[in-house]
Amino acid sequence: MCFSPQADVVGGLVICAIGVDAVRHVGQRREFLALAWIPLLLGAHQFIEALVWLWLQGHVPRGIGHVALWAYLLIAFVVLPVFVPLAVIVLEPTRRRKLMMVPFALTGTVIAVILFAAMVRGPIGVRLAPYHLSYGIRVADGLLIVVLYVVAVCGALLISGYRNVVIFGAVNLIAVIVIAWLTIDGFASIWCAWAAVSSAAITLHVRFTKPGPQRAGTGRVISAS
Repeated sequence: MCFSPQADVVGGLVICAIGVDAVRHVGQRREFLALAWIPLLLGAHQFIEALVWLWLQGHVPRGIGHVALWAYLLIAFVVLPVFVPLAVIVLEPTRRRKLMMVPFALTGTVIAVILFAAMVRGPIGVRLAPYHLSYGIRVADGLLIVVLYVVAVCGALLISGYRNVVIFGAVNLIAVIVIAWLTIDGFASIWCAWAAVSSAAITLHVRFTKPGPQRAGTGRVISAS
C-alpha cells in the first residue's frame, strides 16, 4: 500500500469505499458510527501520504508537501491513539467493559500529547526509502513511546466484546511486531497502510453485528460482560 504514490491512491480509494459502506450500514445503531469512520479516516490517510510521495519526487510544491506531511503525522501520531480506543468504548454495551478500556484511552491521550509536543518543537522530517517513506520526529524514549502507542491503539480492540473488533486488533498487533522487526524507520508508513487494509474487518462488524449483549455462540460477540 505504501510502495508508491499510485499504490497509496488506489489503496485510499478502496479503503474509503469500504468506509462508506460501513457508515451506510450503521443505520439507527449510533454507537457504531465512530468505529465505522475508522476506514474512512485511514483511507484519507493514504491519499495524504500520496501527496507526501509526490512532494518528495518533485511533482507538487513544497508548501503542499509540508502541509501533507503535517496532516499525515497528526493523524498517525495524535488522532489515531485517541480516536481508536474512544470509538471502541462508545461501541461497547456494558459499563464494566467500558471502564476496562478507559486506561487505554488515557494512555493514548498522553502519547498523543507527547508526540504532538515533539512535532511542535521539531524538527519533523520525511525521506524516500525503498518501498516506503521514512518519517522522523525527535522524541525521548522512542521505544517506550512506540510500545505505549501500540498498547493504546490495540489494547481496547483486543478486550472488546465483539469478535470482529478483536480480530481487527489482533491482526494489527501481529502486524506491528512483524513490521517493527522488518523495518523501524518505515514503521509509521507501513503500519498505517496495513491498518487501513485490515479495517475491512470493521465493515464486516458493522454489516453483520447487532447491537446489545450477545454470546460467543452467535459468532458475533465474544462477551458483553
